[in-house]
Amino acid sequence: MPDLVKRLIQTFRWIDPGPESTHLVSDMSGWWRDAKILAALGPALADLFRPSRPTVVVSPEVTGYLLGPLAAAALGVGFVSAHKEGADRQIAEPLTWARTAPDYRGRTLGLGVRSRHIGPADRVLVVDDWVTTGAQVRALYEVTRDRGAVPVGCAAVVADCGPQIAADLQIRSLLTADDLTPG
Repeated sequence: MPDLVKRLIQTFRWIDPGPESTHLVSDMSGWWRDAKILAALGPALADLFRPSRPTVVVSPEVTGYLLGPLAAAALGVGFVSAHKEGADRQIAEPLTWARTAPDYRGRTLGLGVRSRHIGPADRVLVVDDWVTTGAQVRALYEVTRDRGAVPVGCAAVVADCGPQIAADLQIRSLLTADDLTPG
């Protein structure tokens, strides 16, 4: 895993969107372009929670749709996509929804999963690229519990949340935001 961490750091960049912006924007596109990173990410994320024996991986749009299937395949389990509100217009079946607390931008989101894909026998692992406030993780845990399932934790590439949030939500990550501090 040290090689993966090194490659993740080397292929990551911060982008300055210009004088009107108050913050830098993370650019993880190098991760998706690097075949060695792609091959290693799923197993590395899966290994963070393999002893918890998840039965399904759930990930939110958009980047979670890249990572979730990689981790699910490494665990030998299925993947369930979590849709952001507005997607329900395109899905002609029941979804179980939860609303997030405000995220790092102050937005609240509705996240929903197809109700038939999570049930009482499931142990759900949430997988995402970057966790800052934990708002989406909390909402997906709520959906999980509403379906009668058990959330086992969240595997993330980057944890940018405080230690209390990480502990409360059982977030484990390959990197912290400090590893990617702009120079």
